[in-house]
Amino acid sequence: MTFEHLLCKHPAMIVTETSHSASVRPAVVDDANRIACLFIQSAEYHARIDPGRYSPPSLEAISAYYWKELQNFSDIAAARTIFVAELAGEIVGFVEARIERSGDLMHKEMTYCHISEIAVSSCHQNRGIGSQLLIAAEDWGRVQGAFFASLEYHIANRRAAGFYQQGMGYAPAATIAIKPL
Repeated sequence: MTFEHLLCKHPAMIVTETSHSASVRPAVVDDANRIACLFIQSAEYHARIDPGRYSPPSLEAISAYYWKELQNFSDIAAARTIFVAELAGEIVGFVEARIERSGDLMHKEMTYCHISEIAVSSCHQNRGIGSQLLIAAEDWGRVQGAFFASLEYHIANRRAAGFYQQGMGYAPAATIAIKPL
């Protein structure tokens, strides 16, 4: 059974079409397990797109990672953030962002808000939740002094390309090419 099935078929997760937009808030330690479930669902999706490069990690490993990261946020709050989206009392999405500066000597010295992870439960997509999460991360980045928001998505993920480019105003700025060795 996939995590998509568990996330979408749980009775508490059934949301009617008349539901309002999600509320977005900073993540807390108690959110780690739910964030991990959403991460695994995203990893399963990516593994279907490119099984040669993606593999869902264990739920325990991802839960432990987010639990540890959220425990330490007070030490690194200015450099990273995680927001969650709640709908009907359930966490249905999350975004993780960090402040970065390019290490490329050719680049101008500037700060980026890098979106390192974003996931919305598949049964809650196309309801504006991803947009709410991305806007929250971008707003946070602006406050941190970022000039640009950056993110990466798999070239075969046309759903993500449409969302980021047509829906959120992102434009390709570089291409990462890989070759099996």
